[in-house]
Amino acid sequence: MMATKDIIVIGASLGGIETLKTLAGTLPPDLKACIFVVIHLSPTSPGILPSLLERAGPLSSSNAKDGEEIRHGHIFVAPPDHHMTVEPSGRVCVSRGPKENLWRPAVDPLFRSAAHAFGPRVIAVILTGNLDDGASGLWTVKQHGGTAVVQKPEEALASAMPLNAMLWVAVDHCVSLQELGPLLTELTNQTVKEKGGKPMSEQTEIEIKIAQGSSVSEELTVNLGAPSSFACPECHGVLSEIREGRHFRFRCHTGHAYSLQSLLDQLKKGSEEALWNAIRAIEEKILLLKKAAAEMPAESEIGASEFLQEVTELERQREVLRRLALARR
Repeated sequence: MMATKDIIVIGASLGGIETLKTLAGTLPPDLKACIFVVIHLSPTSPGILPSLLERAGPLSSSNAKDGEEIRHGHIFVAPPDHHMTVEPSGRVCVSRGPKENLWRPAVDPLFRSAAHAFGPRVIAVILTGNLDDGASGLWTVKQHGGTAVVQKPEEALASAMPLNAMLWVAVDHCVSLQELGPLLTELTNQTVKEKGGKPMSEQTEIEIKIAQGSSVSEELTVNLGAPSSFACPECHGVLSEIREGRHFRFRCHTGHAYSLQSLLDQLKKGSEEALWNAIRAIEEKILLLKKAAAEMPAESEIGASEFLQEVTELERQREVLRRLALARR
């Protein structure tokens, strides 16, 4: 049975709002596809992106609602602090599952669920953004017969997301923002077989359920990959290493997931925080020793000079740690 490429999933982060507005203005009013957008925004964001997209172009747009039926010619936007996934039944799922790549909503859950539900009908697009959210989901889309598209990194406000997608995935198209709208319109006119690519793995099904907030047994999540040497920065559970071709990433048994770049980013923040905590602890000890030295009775067996000697050594240690903290990039 033949179908068309009528499911467009888009991921963006830094610089994404203006980029999406420009894209919306290049799409035709009779686009025969559903568009789903995930953009990294603050959990307290007012959720006004749909109204901005409606003003910028001819298509209607809304923050997705759980259980809503998908339809052509409409842009569904993931609500702030919620993952958005799609079901084979043709309905949207909106949930507060565990964060992935430090974000909720995250791009990868949407892409994986679209690949699972619609296979070769999916066109997945990575736009401007930092780190590498979307690379894993784009790989899954390709594995199931879908089409992978990225914005040209050199024109993106933040090139990391497109570059990382191209590093791990053999993308089908790398185009400028002005070329993207016409390309998507052209692709939606192409026919494909309803089923294509590889069958959905148990791993992908489990990860979709996790994003949707479903209860998944610890035994299943542990079996997603081999235990690594790393702990989850959020809950401190053991991270399992998940392999996808040459690409690898991590997930803990409670559901938090990290790409390589997002885990490196969190470990960097954690080590920097540890350095400043150590500096604070040393400074507190210096203050206490100085106070003790000032108030020590002259007849005490412990002389004030001993306290001050320790202060000198602690001040040396503090300056070494401060130089390390300030030198971190």
